[in-house]
Amino acid sequence: MAQAATTSTTGVQAQQPAGFPPFKTETFPSQIFWLVVTFAVLFVVMWRVAGPRINGVITSRRNAINDDIAAADKARGNAESASAAYMTALAGARARAQGVAEDNRQKLNAETAKAKADAEAEAHRAMAEADARIAASRMAAQGHMIKAAEEAAIAIVARLTGETVAPDDAARAVKEG
Repeated sequence: MAQAATTSTTGVQAQQPAGFPPFKTETFPSQIFWLVVTFAVLFVVMWRVAGPRINGVITSRRNAINDDIAAADKARGNAESASAAYMTALAGARARAQGVAEDNRQKLNAETAKAKADAEAEAHRAMAEADARIAASRMAAQGHMIKAAEEAAIAIVARLTGETVAPDDAARAVKEG
């Protein structure tokens, strides 16, 4: 039985040809045929289906990128024009502000000069009034001094000589003397 088992396995091996099937020369023509058929089917599928889809995707991406670049260029142009307009407006605002500041400065200088002139005029008027009051006080003081001198002359003469002098004579004596 052991021999029968070995013969039966060797008999099966004898019926199968040895070697790797793709390397067998007997199957080369059928392998080449199916290679050509498969290549042709894949080529047609790539040429008619996948190729146009890939080309469409590439074209749409290229168009999207070009549109994005155009939009970015337009936005940059708009931003630059807005920046230029902003700078122009800013320069105009600065010029107006400087003009307003200069006008205010001139108004304040004019008001200051007027206030100074008014203050000087008030000071001169006050000094004139004070001079007039001083002069009036001086005249009043001189009048009182003359009166006191007349009274002192009358009192001195009365004391020294014992005579009474008339006020008119005392006034004449003070004026002469």
